[in-house]
Amino acid sequence: MGWTDERVEQLKRLWNQGLSASQIAAELGQGVTRNAVIGKVHRLGLSGRAKAPASSTPRVRKTTRAPSHPMTMNRGNLALAPRAIPTPRPVVEYQPQVMEDVVVPLSERVTIMELRETMCRWPMGDPSTTEFRFCGGPSPVGTPYCTFHERVAYQPSTLRSRDKKRVGQR
Repeated sequence: MGWTDERVEQLKRLWNQGLSASQIAAELGQGVTRNAVIGKVHRLGLSGRAKAPASSTPRVRKTTRAPSHPMTMNRGNLALAPRAIPTPRPVVEYQPQVMEDVVVPLSERVTIMELRETMCRWPMGDPSTTEFRFCGGPSPVGTPYCTFHERVAYQPSTLRSRDKKRVGQR
């Protein structure tokens, strides 16, 4: 499809009448698409055009009124029910517990061969020496450490980051 002078003039006339690109493409026919019309309009520099004819009936503007019942009002069997006034939650500041190192006597420490399921598996000492042992204290069922070493091993991330900041300040 080529843009002949006749087609270009027809395009300009229809564009100025306010027809849409789709309507112009349908009017021109013979394989002219909406996108082809839009492209030609831009290349020709056609910008201002007349608006499409509006309907002859005047538009009536609807006015809105206030709702007959506010959204916050209770209705039905809850209308007279007392409303609970929320009480502010008390601000509780976390006091970090000072962790003291538990001194496990050498007699209670165990080797890997003496370690049992109900004993604490917290390593103590240097694993490359013969004095290396495990805590061996009683551990709750299903946990690998005694209650003290469990608190050390499973600190919340906020406490760990707070402790790192404290070490940096010293």
